[in-house]
Formats: sequence, structure tokens, C-alpha cells
Amino acid sequence: MATELVSKRVAVIVAAGGDPSGLAAKAVTSTIPIVFAGADPIKSGLVARLNRPEGNATGVYILANALESKRLGLLHELFPNAALFGVLLDPKFPPTTLGASELRGAATTIGQPLTFLNASTDGELDDAFAALRQQRVTAILLEGSPFFHTRRDRIITFAAQQKLPAMYHFREYVTDGGLMSYGPSLGEAYREVGVYAARILNGARPADLPVVGSTKLELVINPKTAKSIGFEFPPTFIARADEVIE
Repeated sequence: MATELVSKRVAVIVAAGGDPSGLAAKAVTSTIPIVFAGADPIKSGLVARLNRPEGNATGVYILANALESKRLGLLHELFPNAALFGVLLDPKFPPTTLGASELRGAATTIGQPLTFLNASTDGELDDAFAALRQQRVTAILLEGSPFFHTRRDRIITFAAQQKLPAMYHFREYVTDGGLMSYGPSLGEAYREVGVYAARILNGARPADLPVVGSTKLELVINPKTAKSIGFEFPPTFIARADEVIE
């Protein structure tokens, strides 16, 4: 697809949906400007540095997997006596390595047992669901992954059927019926992508546009989902939420 865009001599390539699309675009052109949205662009090799990216690529660093300890802390705050939290992660999405390491450290600090389940295909996701049932986890924490984002209906349905509290990373999970999320605003991040694409179309060079971080973080909760699984958010927690899905 990236090669096809280059052959059409497009003015700019917007590489959405994570690092793979940005890396695909960068692999086939060193001249057409690329605006990406994804995880740590230095670790993925999209740019050499954030303030002066050099080359033909710049964009938005979506701070999703870098917030796992905060998500764990919020889940632990609501369920301080939980015997076991289950963590779903996609081993084929590189940023989850950082997220898993952060979670292990945070879990040790607060004394919260975790079990990690890998899934990067539908079959593996079914196996992970079975393992979560077998291990009788108290709640689920989902690490950020494009694969999970496209399977969020299945994950939300599983949590509802098992009456399991679940912490997600994007508000879209909560608007679709998930319990709660803490993370960056995808809408705000992609607005920044559009701004950068416009600036490039107006003559700016990617090398002169620093990579920007998705600074708008939001805690979103769904009290209706909480009620359906026999849980109620404390009033103080509701007061801290940036958005309450009614």
C-alpha cells in the first residue's frame, strides 16, 4: 500500500494506526513527507530524536503503553483486596514489552499479584479468555495494541459475561460498553496529525516539525456497566473522572 502511494506521487503520507504503517512508508520513500501516529517513534526507528526528527518523518507520539502503572494503580484503588489481576498483552506489538516491564515493577511495589496472557490472533485470544476463567482473576487490565483495538467488542463482551471489571487504555472501549479507561485522547492525537499534514502541505518540512506527545489524558468511566457487573464507583472516583458515560 505504501509503494502504491509513492507511485501516485502523493504530497504527504499520513501513517495511522501505529508503528507498522509508519515504518512501511519510511521503507519505500525518503523524500515524500510522512506524518505518523503511534508509540515511541525513537524505539521503533521512525525518528532519531523528538525535537528535531530529521529525515522525512514526523508526527504524534501516542502515550498509551507508557501509562500502564497508572492504570494498574487506578484498578488497585478500586479493588485493593483483589487476589489476582489478569493482564492481556499482544507480544507482536513491541511497545507492550515496555508496558509489561512497567506493570511488573508497579505490581511489586503495591503487592498486587498479576498473571500475563499473550494474544495476537483470534485463537490466542480465545485461549487467553479460557485461562482468565480458569485462573479466576478478579479484574482485567488490557495493554494497548492495534489488534486489541480491532477486537474490542469481543473483549468487552467477555468481560461483561464473566462480570469482570476491566481497565482499558482508550475511551472508545468505554463508549462501547467497557467499564473504564485511562489514556490519551485519540481524537486529540489525530487532530494534531491533521494539523501537521496541513502545515506540510503549506510548505513546512517534516525535519523542522518536532514530534509532539499526546498530552491530553482522560479518565473515562461507565457506571451503567459497573452496575451490570455488581459494582459501584465511589463518589470520589466519579468526581475525578474526565467523562462519565451515562
